[in-house]
Amino acid sequence: MVKLDIISDPICPWCYIGKANLDKALLDFPDHPFVIEWHPFQLNPDMPAGGMDRREYLERKFGGKEGAVRAYAPIVEMSEKIGLGINFEAMKKTPNTIDAHRLIHWAGIEQRQSFVVDLLFKAYFIEGRDIGDHEVLADIADTAEMDAALVTKLLETDNDTDDIRKRDAHSREMGVNSVPTFIIANQHAVPGAQPPETWVQVIKDIQSQLDVAE
Repeated sequence: MVKLDIISDPICPWCYIGKANLDKALLDFPDHPFVIEWHPFQLNPDMPAGGMDRREYLERKFGGKEGAVRAYAPIVEMSEKIGLGINFEAMKKTPNTIDAHRLIHWAGIEQRQSFVVDLLFKAYFIEGRDIGDHEVLADIADTAEMDAALVTKLLETDNDTDDIRKRDAHSREMGVNSVPTFIIANQHAVPGAQPPETWVQVIKDIQSQLDVAE
């Protein structure tokens, strides 16, 4: 098996697109060699704990409404091209994602990480839910068959918050400055939302190398 580490933020549209492309490739390889682990990266580490109005955030980040439209045009184009619905109208708030990252971490302990990441993407990009809200996160945990009551209690504490921030900082120290970033076998970094064809070739190359090694 080959480790595939994915550095991501659940409010990152390119991360959503990148996972969809990877998943499409993996469907063609049910015996793919990857063991996948998700790692935290906050696009907005200084976001207020309660988040902020999404339009205000985007216009502030991209220098006004026109800048925001230009920045999101490639995202709209790509999401439509691959049939990935993003309900931009429903997304009213940009949340702080520290607690969402904690949930992903806890999901990893129970071997449910990728499922929870899927649910977070769906909640934010399709349903327009606030994935910084503890009730929303507990509901996602319940859907993933985690202990929602325990998750609720953990969210009320600072458990693993420092660890998430340290792991985020470690990725930046390694040179990661954008997400998604995929790291294959602790050696090869693949940045960005790569198309399924790229992943198909990567999987074929890895399988060829594994066959030779055997």
